[in-house]
Amino acid sequence: MSDVKLLQQERTKLFHDLYDGKIPKRVPVNANMGVEFCIQYAGLPLAKTQWTMEGVEEAMDRACQITGSDGYPFGFTRFPAPLQILGSKFSVMGSDGFIQHPEVTVMEADEYDELIKNPYDFIMEKALPRTYPELDTDPVTRSLVFAKAAKAFFDSMDEYAKIDAKLSEKYGFYVTPPESVGMALAPFDFIADVLRGFKGISMDVRRCPEKVAEACEALLPLTLKRAIPPVPSKYGQTFMPLHMATFLRESDFEKLYWPTFSRTVQALADVGQPVFMFCEHNWMRYLDYLYELPENTRIAFEFGDPKLVKQKLGKRHILSGLYPMTYLKTATKQQCIDKAKELLDIMAPGGRYYFDFDKSLISLDTANVENYEAVTRYVAENSYYSNAGEPADCDENAGKKFIETGDIKPFKSKYYKTWEEYKAEHPEIPADLEPVIAQKLQMYEEMFFMLF
Repeated sequence: MSDVKLLQQERTKLFHDLYDGKIPKRVPVNANMGVEFCIQYAGLPLAKTQWTMEGVEEAMDRACQITGSDGYPFGFTRFPAPLQILGSKFSVMGSDGFIQHPEVTVMEADEYDELIKNPYDFIMEKALPRTYPELDTDPVTRSLVFAKAAKAFFDSMDEYAKIDAKLSEKYGFYVTPPESVGMALAPFDFIADVLRGFKGISMDVRRCPEKVAEACEALLPLTLKRAIPPVPSKYGQTFMPLHMATFLRESDFEKLYWPTFSRTVQALADVGQPVFMFCEHNWMRYLDYLYELPENTRIAFEFGDPKLVKQKLGKRHILSGLYPMTYLKTATKQQCIDKAKELLDIMAPGGRYYFDFDKSLISLDTANVENYEAVTRYVAENSYYSNAGEPADCDENAGKKFIETGDIKPFKSKYYKTWEEYKAEHPEIPADLEPVIAQKLQMYEEMFFMLF
């Protein structure tokens, strides 16, 4: 067996032990880099390269050589071609080549009742054409635009998937099991980030909080439909970036944000799918809420007090983050390593921890690359446990479930068909071909559903 394959097996065991509630051989490192950083680091033009893909594989390969990450270091990427075809207002490439999310409002305050009646129908009929103006046209043109955008999206996905597979094998990175990764927004964040915008939701919380609460509840079935991957796995994860909570008063958080967010996380845990959440900004006042989430929820923090986080959550959840990426830009190499030592001393004891920064390495001016490499390699080489294989620390609530999901309605929309619904409309399908046709058509139904 090759050295790289042995390395990959060792890294896989690190993460599996972590997720199984054991003390791993050492602290796993899972430091993410953006493709934009890779392109800049390779000296390529950012905007043009994202369009042509020329040199992207080589750029990502070069970036792999400067990281001590055990996990595959590249994640979510936005593709410019489908966004351009759709005329996207939600994700727009700036003059510097970075695709950003400007403040947009695609739902008016008086449209909550329509959203509550059927969220997916409202999104398809009203929100999507406003988000992607090229869809706001006659039916024939809309169909052509959508077809082109879908083709461009999946072509881009395929290109990156091939690169991911090559680099994972070449460098022995840990990768999650196939089809076990999902992504979702908390219902409140979906309303704020996708439909109403920051200004709009801030007004709604004051003027019509009961409508916001109803809308969050109505969005729960759609949220779960998007969040559960084809093959749930304790070694997979559903990513949830948490945005709006820290902008709310605690009373509003408790009434409007927490109920459907916590039930989403619990419902995923109930089907065997852990959530990896990124707590944007400072969540210290919400730590007691986070404690009640399903055991071994993966929680990354941007800002906060590591000692307090470890004290309150370190015996129940898997923690990461809190190392300031900005420090890599301003401090010396030794100071950066010392900062890593300090964080390890607090977070590593007892397990339930992997190392990551408070942000991804997104652009070349985000950090000193030499410091980034020094820190990730230091952690990978100097964080061994003396009690590997033993159970990770836990408290008196080990195994206890705090959150009940209650009655969550099944997802329904006239724009989404299950195989049973399709078959009822097409009785002519031969019985002997049904298993093959069902699998194929349902696959395309799910692909379309996940596109937007």
